[in-house]
Amino acid sequence: MGKWVDLNPDILSLILLRIPTHQRVSTASLVCKSPLSCVLDPFFWSDIDLLDWYRRHPYLEIKYVDSTVRKLIRRSKGTFRRLFSFRLGDAGFASLLTGTAIYHSGSGRCLKVLEIPMSEVNDKTLVKFAESLANLTVSKVSYCSKITHVGIEAFGKNCKSWTQLKRNMPPRALERLLNTSTVNELKAMAIVDIMPFVVGAIRANCKALTHLEIDGCLNVKLETELEDSCRQLFAFRRPPSFHWQG
Repeated sequence: MGKWVDLNPDILSLILLRIPTHQRVSTASLVCKSPLSCVLDPFFWSDIDLLDWYRRHPYLEIKYVDSTVRKLIRRSKGTFRRLFSFRLGDAGFASLLTGTAIYHSGSGRCLKVLEIPMSEVNDKTLVKFAESLANLTVSKVSYCSKITHVGIEAFGKNCKSWTQLKRNMPPRALERLLNTSTVNELKAMAIVDIMPFVVGAIRANCKALTHLEIDGCLNVKLETELEDSCRQLFAFRRPPSFHWQG
């Protein structure tokens, strides 16, 4: 039987990459010197996926999620290309970009795939940091109730390499159960009115866009010209109230 310490470092890295992110942090570095050297390599943290961790701890406070993300960003030394995290807060989102900037002279542009469903990031934070997401290709921001058309528009203006946007929200009935204020009803109607313009801006600015999912944006109606433009996408999931004409 061979020894782990004698295993080729590249092969060892491929093996360890199959271990869920949270287990790599807590256990892989404790085994022996060889795995430790792999774990300390920034490349080892280019893909940060916290889905399994969230499934084990679904009720963690946002401050703990933000803290964990910050630690992983530091381990990657700003070279991470993908992040999947539930319940990310404003502080955690800011660390994605300010953390990267520390290692890349303010560019912070390695991130390609951002998947943050059910997060608490708001429009103000998105608008502030969207300029640093120029190379982002995939965004999944479903069930992020604090991101409105303002944040989506900030994405569209700055993410010129966008190929996929997934933006689904809970049914309006559930939203009413969560918060029945008149202000939120008016805000919802305002989003319905502005979303066609946001979608149009995304289509105009993001030439590489191939996937667009807005089937959770209820009652949004697209005019004929924009409808034709969306039809040309490889994959388009429209709102339930929207029907193709003809």
